[in-house]
Amino acid sequence: MIISASPSSRTAPRYRGGLRAVGAAVCCGLMLSGPTAATAATVPAAHTQAQAQHEERGRGTLVSAEKLYTLATPQAVAAELGGAGFDHGTVRYGVVAYRLVYRTIDPHGRPTTASGLLVFPRNSERRLQAVSFAHGTGSHKDDSPSMQRGAFLSAPVIAHASAGAASVAPDYLGLGKGPGLHPWMDIGSETTASLDMLRAARAFAPRTGHALERKVMVTGFSQGASAALGLGRALQAGEDRWFRLGALAPVSGVYDFSGTELPALLEGRLEPKSSVLYVAYTLVAFNRLHHVYDSPGQVFRAPYDSTVEALFDGAHTGEQLMRGTPGTVDELLTEHGRELLAHPTGPLAAALRTTDAVCTDWAPRAPVRLYMATGDEQAGTANTEHCQDALLRNGVDAPVVDLGAVDYHGSRHLGSNVAATSAIVRWFGELRRR
Repeated sequence: MIISASPSSRTAPRYRGGLRAVGAAVCCGLMLSGPTAATAATVPAAHTQAQAQHEERGRGTLVSAEKLYTLATPQAVAAELGGAGFDHGTVRYGVVAYRLVYRTIDPHGRPTTASGLLVFPRNSERRLQAVSFAHGTGSHKDDSPSMQRGAFLSAPVIAHASAGAASVAPDYLGLGKGPGLHPWMDIGSETTASLDMLRAARAFAPRTGHALERKVMVTGFSQGASAALGLGRALQAGEDRWFRLGALAPVSGVYDFSGTELPALLEGRLEPKSSVLYVAYTLVAFNRLHHVYDSPGQVFRAPYDSTVEALFDGAHTGEQLMRGTPGTVDELLTEHGRELLAHPTGPLAAALRTTDAVCTDWAPRAPVRLYMATGDEQAGTANTEHCQDALLRNGVDAPVVDLGAVDYHGSRHLGSNVAATSAIVRWFGELRRR
């Protein structure tokens, strides 16, 4: 899986393992193929009905917009990115950043709200192509792009905007200013939150003198890699009247959670402490939606059975998660808990099939590149191989871009996000100029 956060933030502890920053992270996704026609008249009736339903519920309606900060010059942006450890060679514009709060739906289809970060280039063209960036996993509500400036979570959003795009980043449900708990690794709600954030951004853009073009360039890191694939599938399927998929660039995703990632976590083939956090988050988050266990004591050993669930309430920092969990998976899980993850059945198995469908059940008709780093200690690189093979079986040749040994504060996984950001900014720029 994956964990990520700004080392300068209050969620970033230091410890003797391979990972140096905790608070955000990792996993999954899903999608469907469909029409890419450019007019609403060519959208199938089923999609027209779905669009009517979202309009009735007000999905994507802007609730509020708050100006967060301005980086007036390219030099100011370069300093901001450089301070976060990101390359600034693609910077062309200053930027203005906003937090949007918008209407969307929860995993059960009920109305709720979510927030996200929207960044525009300053003194740029009026019509802009949108880039949607989906971030890695977070444990605290502040582990989200609209809640952090000049940090690991917001730097990719700023980088894309400073190169000339309208950069859009959902915080996901339950993070940022959204109510409730975060439904981690729930691809359906990651998709709807991402799509509705795009709609809110399009509604807000004219207030700043901009308009968003139809094609959306989609990217995401770790958990956000699967979220990006989910959004890409929805865009290709015509689930919005306006937006269509322009390109897809997921980074270091856990595309085969049950078949590749969970075995690696349980067998100690990935970094031990981050493995503990991912295993704990998996059980807690999936149980909230799918009733995986009756009581924490069935899956977690004492004393963690009485404390682990509360750690994932959105109010605990990454440092508190580190202190409140053991050093190994064996210390955390009961025999039943381990067996449940090693051989999922029932509701958990059904949920994981949805999670694992991220690369298997559709064929992107837009350019695709898969990014990964050699020796990723959190998201096993076999996940990327699995995704590439699955897409190839569906007739899509998706090149894998191996970023090499790219460390960031002691983490190869985090380093992949930093290195991929500049590479993807350049690739998306090339595609826009065609």
